[in-house]
Amino acid sequence: MGFTYHLTNKKDNQATQVSFLEYISTVTKKVLITGSNGLLGQKLLDKLRNNSTYTVIATAKGVDRYLEEGYSYESLDVTNHAEVIAIMQKHKPDHVIHTAAMTNVDACESDKELCKKLNVDAVQYFIEACKQTGAHFIHLSTDFIFDGADGPYDENAVANPLSYYGQTKLESELLLINSDIAYAILRTIIVYGVVKDMSRSNIILWAKGALEKGQKINVVNDQYRNPTLAEDLADICVLAMEKRAQGIYNASGKDFMSILEIVERVADFWNLDKSLITPISAETLNQSAKRPVKTEFILDKSVKELGYNPHSFEEGLKIVNNQLNHN
Repeated sequence: MGFTYHLTNKKDNQATQVSFLEYISTVTKKVLITGSNGLLGQKLLDKLRNNSTYTVIATAKGVDRYLEEGYSYESLDVTNHAEVIAIMQKHKPDHVIHTAAMTNVDACESDKELCKKLNVDAVQYFIEACKQTGAHFIHLSTDFIFDGADGPYDENAVANPLSYYGQTKLESELLLINSDIAYAILRTIIVYGVVKDMSRSNIILWAKGALEKGQKINVVNDQYRNPTLAEDLADICVLAMEKRAQGIYNASGKDFMSILEIVERVADFWNLDKSLITPISAETLNQSAKRPVKTEFILDKSVKELGYNPHSFEEGLKIVNNQLNHN
């Protein structure tokens, strides 16, 4: 026997019987997450799947790797126009958090066709779908839209990408800016963290793992970033969703340091041998894609308008350590 609920029409004070699913749809917001198998995607599921305010639809290409309760899962290839439109029409989400992207900077340089499909064309498909459904679109972007010559950067700074990856992320931003949908662009820098099913590593886990094995590592000493804890990035996604934020927001960590200092602080935190670390210049790596030198972000707008409050780098390392100890 199904439960029924009574909704009262304020205008005529008449109560109407509705089913449980109909009732839930009146008190919850639907959020569709792309790239739900990734680091940020899984952190978003951690935060939203047991939140009674939201009905969560997780999407990624292939099978679900998160494998918990409290959400539904759909396989979705974001480069397939028909699939994007069909999923959006089926679920009609109130919000889309678009974390899916091609982020390997050198791979983007060598496979520009795939990079454009994932980073630009997919966003165009979602813009079309959001026009049809009225969904609010939250898009993840990057510090690599800047050349690193004159930071720190606020949200109004002039972009000048050095790599094809940065170029595609800037193109996707411009698509949204020139669209007439509701959107928020969240720009971030070097995301780190740990989830139970890691499809790829990040600088913190790489450095910790290598040093624990006694491996010598070369680390760039002439590039500077704000490393971003994945939980903090998930937090600002949720804040932007709850406020139905419009426009561009910086969404990085608050501590600014060289890549070398990031790794040295990892070594200090876990009491690892820093003599295994050799500082090198980025030029010696001969990477196919150019990287900006300094991409410090000014977070004032995100703090003031969204209530963003990222952890310090050491606090972030403590969170990662606790999670590693409990996995």
